[in-house]
Amino acid sequence: MTFTSDTDWGAFDQDPPWVLQLDNIKWQKTAVALRAAAQREVPVLTKPTKIPPVARLITVVFVLSKALLPWFIKKKRKKFDTPEASRAFISLRMRKAVEELGSTYIKLGQIISSGEGLFPVELVNEFKLCRDQVPPFSFEEAQRVVEQDLGARLTDVFSTFATTPLAAASIAQVHLATLITGEEVVVKVQRPTVSALVRKDLRVMAWLAPHMIGRIKISALANPPALVELFAETIVEELDFRIEADNMLDVAKMLHELHQDGYIVPRPHPSLVARRVLVMQRLEGFKFDDVIGMQDAGIDTVKVIRTGMIAFMEGAMIHGVFHGDLHGGNLFVMKDGRTALLDFGIVGRLTGSRRMAFLRLMLNATTNNVVGQIEALRDLGALPLDTDIQAVIKDLNLDQPVVDPTTLSGEELVNEVQRIVKAMMGYGARMPKELMLYVKNMVFLDGAIARLAPDLDIIQEVTAISMLFAERHGERLGRELGIDHLAVEINMDSIKAGLGVETSVDTLTYRDLQARRNLIQKRMREHVGR
Repeated sequence: MTFTSDTDWGAFDQDPPWVLQLDNIKWQKTAVALRAAAQREVPVLTKPTKIPPVARLITVVFVLSKALLPWFIKKKRKKFDTPEASRAFISLRMRKAVEELGSTYIKLGQIISSGEGLFPVELVNEFKLCRDQVPPFSFEEAQRVVEQDLGARLTDVFSTFATTPLAAASIAQVHLATLITGEEVVVKVQRPTVSALVRKDLRVMAWLAPHMIGRIKISALANPPALVELFAETIVEELDFRIEADNMLDVAKMLHELHQDGYIVPRPHPSLVARRVLVMQRLEGFKFDDVIGMQDAGIDTVKVIRTGMIAFMEGAMIHGVFHGDLHGGNLFVMKDGRTALLDFGIVGRLTGSRRMAFLRLMLNATTNNVVGQIEALRDLGALPLDTDIQAVIKDLNLDQPVVDPTTLSGEELVNEVQRIVKAMMGYGARMPKELMLYVKNMVFLDGAIARLAPDLDIIQEVTAISMLFAERHGERLGRELGIDHLAVEINMDSIKAGLGVETSVDTLTYRDLQARRNLIQKRMREHVGR
């Protein structure tokens, strides 16, 4: 098929610095093979060895010990006036430690920074600085990487190239530049030694993980070796920018096919993309948390949130493709109200049986089919294939009426969390990569609602989105799942259960939901702090 413009097939803006022709993109032909090779490398990197990279292991242990010891001593001597002060102190020291350890650990910090509501607020806020305020590497090093990978002198490609980066993160930093042909661009440059360092760190983590099982409280929440494998799956693809550029095209195609005109993707350059260098179109807008700036510009922030929720869910369910690393530094809102997506190093891809399992999970959640939800989680890889579904339902009390968590004491809340975690671990539960990325994005959107649309009625909004999906895609989804889509009845009871409210509750603003969460967290902290 021949297209006259790249906006005929991709979610790009109407003022192109260049036009992308799908049959004339130099780096695209190798991207699929590179992605497959990266995933084949994961089992090799995460296989425990008898002897780890000793020098790196010593460095990691030393830096983390240096961060933790002062906090431990102060806590032992009761030098902190409040639990919040203690958490703020250790969060700051941990953030500085991961920055000293480099890219792999900074990436872990970025993942934690997206976990609002899952991790202490002090830790989340501190690790948000790991998104784009990481110490940069020198301009001389950046120039060397660009010239080596593009095979040309900087001045042969760019008429201007900012010596100070616009932002620096775990894997790369970005510089503003102008091509010699006049187009204003952003140049993403990989840290010179990051590829080797990440692989070395993954081997250290793989060696440590089996020794962590059951030894510390955090590792009791999951299977450490499985977590290392999950982390490796998300980071190895980020080490080749040709994969990222191809991800940009796939997400742009998906958004266009779904008619999601509220989102756009910056164009990668058709020839100036290499393993460690990515030249892309420059776009500008409001930071995602600049609510006042957006509202002063007449932008409907509720619409921004609603568009994001629908586009994200549609991408995952209909095309099996979605941006896998949403956070405040990876998207901004343009003056016309559209949201620009950035940083496509991590993209979720649900294919074949996994996408069907995900569809069943979403469908069963909206019809309150508990058995179907657990079966879908099993088929997604979250539970072993021989899992006794009815036993899981019984052990997790999923066959019992919902208990409002705000009616429980701190001790009861902590005991319930521990009981559920213990039961899940007993079944060998793990978090598949795609499900982890989806949940992490949902956590981000949850936090975004708090800032952009705190009075949004969550229950009514989810109901409206479910009905919209049924109208737009019901026939197709029914055909793919082998069901009569007209016979599907939306039942929000399981959604309400997930929010921790009784089935009789019909309205719940995000502000109300946050107040409930704060109460629950306060009770749990008070109990643990005794």
